[in-house]
Amino acid sequence: MSLAHKQKAHQQKYFALAALIYGAISWGVIWYPYRLLNDNGISGVQSSFLSYWLALLIGGIIFWRRYPHISKVPKFAYWLSLVAGWTNLAYVLAVIDGEVMRVMLLFYLSPLWTLLLAKIWLHERWHKPQLLAIALSLLGADLMLTDGQLAWPWPQSSSDWLALSAGIGFSITNVITRFSTHLTIAAKGMLVWLGVFGLSLLVLLWQDGFSGLAFASSLTSGTIVLMLLIAFMLISATLLVQYGITKTPAIQASVLFMFELIVAAVAAYFLAHESMSLIEMVGGFCIVAAGLLSVYYSEQ
Repeated sequence: MSLAHKQKAHQQKYFALAALIYGAISWGVIWYPYRLLNDNGISGVQSSFLSYWLALLIGGIIFWRRYPHISKVPKFAYWLSLVAGWTNLAYVLAVIDGEVMRVMLLFYLSPLWTLLLAKIWLHERWHKPQLLAIALSLLGADLMLTDGQLAWPWPQSSSDWLALSAGIGFSITNVITRFSTHLTIAAKGMLVWLGVFGLSLLVLLWQDGFSGLAFASSLTSGTIVLMLLIAFMLISATLLVQYGITKTPAIQASVLFMFELIVAAVAAYFLAHESMSLIEMVGGFCIVAAGLLSVYYSEQ
């Protein structure tokens, strides 16, 4: 390999790592503008509806040349849109009402659900390290949900339920994605944004009918700026993370994704004055270790 090719490869590697770190930072702090919008009278469902509508609009402008290809995705890809839509909507609703790190860690139980779903749907074999990952995930969930009482780990609030369902949805999304390797980054991004927009619209209509869409009076210059900021973060993080994943080994990418938890912990402490108990920290450590273990041995 020539020196020029080596330099180009190194540049791509560093850019991919930077892209993944940017994605982790974005997802670690995106909860905060959603909370600010909620404090200004725009609910989580309404802000999801508007921010993902903006993401769809801007994405449509960026990818307009690829629209014929995006519009011809196979029908099963819309299951990806539906499940990913619920994943993102449930996550937003959870972090608005719940403690940020608790929501994050319950969401990060997703490797447990992925292993279970891969066994059921893809008939993948389990190995001893993966069984250890399942045990660690369950122990972490028990510690997080029962405050160390080692009782049945039943969710304690609606935000717990939403966080768990978002993690399950993320796992289903991962499994579906294994059948969707031919989809482009643009198609995947647009499908996810369409899913959140569509589900948010349905929830608003179900809750309050068409009056649920009449929240224009709550929009101010400040809230509009927040909406645009969220849309920019959604689009940039989605595209950059997809690029980073294609250029980075899965194990290394998964470790970098865990940086999101550090960012969220710091942001929650300084922005929302939230902190975790020692038991919750131990449970979180178990969940993170299980996630890394499951990914590492899935690549062996």
